[in-house]
Amino acid sequence: MYIEERCFTKFTVPTEQYDLPKRFTFPFYYQPHPLCVLAANQLQQHLKTQKQWQHNFGLSDDPKNIIGKMFGVLLVKNQQGELGFIAAFSGKLAGQNHIQGFVPPVFDLLASNSFFLNEKITINELNEQIDTLANTPQLASLQRDLQLLDTQQQQKIDELKVELIENRKKRKKQRQLLQSESDNKTADSGLQALAQQSVFDKWRLKELNEHSQQLAQKLQRKIEQFTTQINELKWQRKKLSAELQNKIFSHYQFLNQAQQSKSLLDIFAETAMKTPPAGAGECAAPKLLHYAFSHQLTPLAMAEFWWGASPKSEVKKHQQYYPACSGKCQPILKHMLAGMTLDENPLIVNYGEDKDLELVYQDTDILIVNKPTEFLSVPGKEISDSVYQRIKEQFPQATGALIVHRLDMSTSGLMVLALHPQANKYLQKQFIQREVHKKYVAIIEGIPQQDCGEIRLPLTGDFYDRPKQIVCFQAGKPAHTSWQVLERYPKKNQTRVLLTPHTGRTHQLRVHCAHKEGLNMPILGDDLYGVRGKRLHLHAQTLNMTHPVSKVAMSFTANAEF
Repeated sequence: MYIEERCFTKFTVPTEQYDLPKRFTFPFYYQPHPLCVLAANQLQQHLKTQKQWQHNFGLSDDPKNIIGKMFGVLLVKNQQGELGFIAAFSGKLAGQNHIQGFVPPVFDLLASNSFFLNEKITINELNEQIDTLANTPQLASLQRDLQLLDTQQQQKIDELKVELIENRKKRKKQRQLLQSESDNKTADSGLQALAQQSVFDKWRLKELNEHSQQLAQKLQRKIEQFTTQINELKWQRKKLSAELQNKIFSHYQFLNQAQQSKSLLDIFAETAMKTPPAGAGECAAPKLLHYAFSHQLTPLAMAEFWWGASPKSEVKKHQQYYPACSGKCQPILKHMLAGMTLDENPLIVNYGEDKDLELVYQDTDILIVNKPTEFLSVPGKEISDSVYQRIKEQFPQATGALIVHRLDMSTSGLMVLALHPQANKYLQKQFIQREVHKKYVAIIEGIPQQDCGEIRLPLTGDFYDRPKQIVCFQAGKPAHTSWQVLERYPKKNQTRVLLTPHTGRTHQLRVHCAHKEGLNMPILGDDLYGVRGKRLHLHAQTLNMTHPVSKVAMSFTANAEF
């Protein structure tokens, strides 16, 4: 049985030495507040020792049904002014919505008095009717008969076509003989007979085709008696499912600090998606805030961490902290955090403002620059300062797009720019044909056992958490990276590696290093796939290409400053 009053948890260690947060956490990019770390540590200790429920996080030797989970802690003060925290998990835990000590879902689909269960019964009944009709022996027999008929009739048609071709060849020879006949009357009579034979043959083929179609249509009408019923039931199911989904979305009501309530339907109606995605509202962050606002708890700070084995597609590491996702949570949290004073959004700070853009090479056609870390290649939504903007200002005579390729904002290193459209076109062609060769230097967290290797993991964008990329063998684009150990640092548990991308996918090197089927060792300082640090230790060190005008092979090097 769920016990709601147990959700507020007091700290088991002294907290007086820590200052309280001055502003609430900016949930999409943050370093956990020390008190949130204490709360997370206390929750993690509970996860290790509790015996009340069982869930396979993939931390044991059991390989079946492994499901890692996102957990969240919300630092709060209660009405008595006591400091504590509340905890939540995303989705279900141990197959349940309610677990003692965790906040409940915003809306419980599985509650005994929920409309969901009753309406789901109706949909399940339609599923059973559809399955019964689709798997009836009579329908299967009719479908087999139709398939057999199609095969047999096509064989007859093919045999007749062969016969008609032979007939046509014979008539051709006979026409040639008749045309050389001296008796015109005999020749005319013979040619007329051959023409009638030709018409008769065409009629035979047409008759056989029509007869085959009639036989097939007779069987198809019998099959349609079943498929019409099945399609009607499927339409009913689709209609009821859509109505039920909208009803569910309307029952997910989220409070904010001002006690204003908004449903998922209303929240996502204001977005480009319009319709809430599956699982929206079930993440830890909105569950925590909704519980706090509905129980007069004052939110102070928040943190979320992954607990368990890494998933197959995403890069998630055990006990590592992660921001709220942009696709499902951002629209909800925008409403829930309205009116609250948040930490500054680091994503709109220009960290490259005081950094110099080093010019490595220039002529009348191209430029080679050494981009600093945390500096944009092209203008962003909030920040215009970038390689493009500075080069445009520094070389006003340049024409065309300038930018030929990009580096991630966090990645430093060599970039080539074109000063006119002809150079841009030729350089782009080189990139497309993979004739430009780049090598990167990185420091990764861990020490590989091998000295070198290949990584082939297809990548695609994470639709619900951009700009992150995920590994997807169904829809991902091929991505290939070679790696080689340059130096190992055992005391730091770090390794300097040389990375050679053979394809140019977004975040390819970062994901290939971090993913469990790649090196399984994130690049040091990777704020998306590893642990945030002073900088991302990834640098484009060498660039080999052909000059777009002189066609001379060129090679550039800029050593990493880490």
